[in-house]
Amino acid sequence: MTELIVALDVDSLAKEKDLLRGLRDTVTFYKIGLELFTAHGKRAVDLVHQAGARVFLDLKLHDIPRTVAAAVREAQKLGVEAVSLHLLGGADMIRAAAEVSPRPKIWGVSVLTSMSDKDVKAIHPKASLSGLLKSLAKTGWECGADALICSVQDVEDLRRALKFPDVRFVTPGIRPAEAEHGDQKRVATPEAAARLGVDAVVVGRPVVAAPDPLRAAQGILGAMKRAAEHEVPKGARLKLS
Repeated sequence: MTELIVALDVDSLAKEKDLLRGLRDTVTFYKIGLELFTAHGKRAVDLVHQAGARVFLDLKLHDIPRTVAAAVREAQKLGVEAVSLHLLGGADMIRAAAEVSPRPKIWGVSVLTSMSDKDVKAIHPKASLSGLLKSLAKTGWECGADALICSVQDVEDLRRALKFPDVRFVTPGIRPAEAEHGDQKRVATPEAAARLGVDAVVVGRPVVAAPDPLRAAQGILGAMKRAAEHEVPKGARLKLS
């Protein structure tokens, strides 16, 4: 079943503690991103571990190979389950990170879910969102990434293009049907992700900013479980949002 990773997109340890306390026994995997890690570093990671849960350290590393490899070694010392890097850093950078041993899982970011085809063309007029996604995903998987981070909308096309039977996907940009999209442009419902069999979804504001975070998390988990039990007809397209 698709796993739920709740993004601890908060700015204080007090808020983090409240969420961990409220979600205990329901959520066992959390994302710590730039905001919380920059503010509190190792203390934020330790709080998740003290709650008996795992950490996805979402720092989107993007630097020269030696520096990224060193950062991955430090992430291993923190005891995190996974760390993210930008696949745009290139094959040498990805391989350098993957060759660190022991190390956390390496999850490669393809194209941010806040970006559209228009944004990609602003970087390079001849580039396309689809083409860039496929190129980055292929490079990432072949160079040792343990999972690819992309929009749910990209999963079907990437599976067909990559032809790697064991490829794993982690998908942010998850919004229940009634939720606001915020700054996300390529979103999908939890149900769509579950029907596609992605390995994990990352959900932030729909849980963290909810009046009742526990109820919100339980609702997402229930929706994914129900969706996974219903097979998608062959050739059918999923409703993504």
